[in-house]
Amino acid sequence: MKSLIAASVLIAAAGGASAQDVRQDPTYRTLDLRSGFTNDPVAIAVQSGGGVDAAALNHEQHVGTCSGNVGSPPDVRLNYTAGQLPLIISVDSQSDTTLVVNGPDGQWYCDDDSGNAGMNPSITFTPPRTGQYDIWVGTYGSASLQPAQVSLSEVMSQ
Repeated sequence: MKSLIAASVLIAAAGGASAQDVRQDPTYRTLDLRSGFTNDPVAIAVQSGGGVDAAALNHEQHVGTCSGNVGSPPDVRLNYTAGQLPLIISVDSQSDTTLVVNGPDGQWYCDDDSGNAGMNPSITFTPPRTGQYDIWVGTYGSASLQPAQVSLSEVMSQ
């Protein structure tokens, strides 16, 4: 069953680039958080972008339109124990960023401009599930790496 799930989430990207791979270690950080965490929001500095076109995910089971260029391994991995509060994953950057999340249900969640300043993405899980969230931060229209910050929150307003 594990190999079937892993096979179903590997996606071949156009142009021979490697795809988003939830089996790889994250580039920046792995966090373990439980609902009600007190250091809210948790912020992680990353570089958005990469050589994989996230639009390749649009033929898979997903929520939202996937766009932007991301890396192959996730940028951040969140191991989350859910409670009653929503889980909000958002990005803040001076660049036009996108967000791709592979949730504990194996589904892909994507956003482009729902967050702060109209060029930043945000995805809210209500109610969230307990499990692993793999997070990629993309750069819209470019593979170049740009400074960005991933925020994990249960209470911040969007």
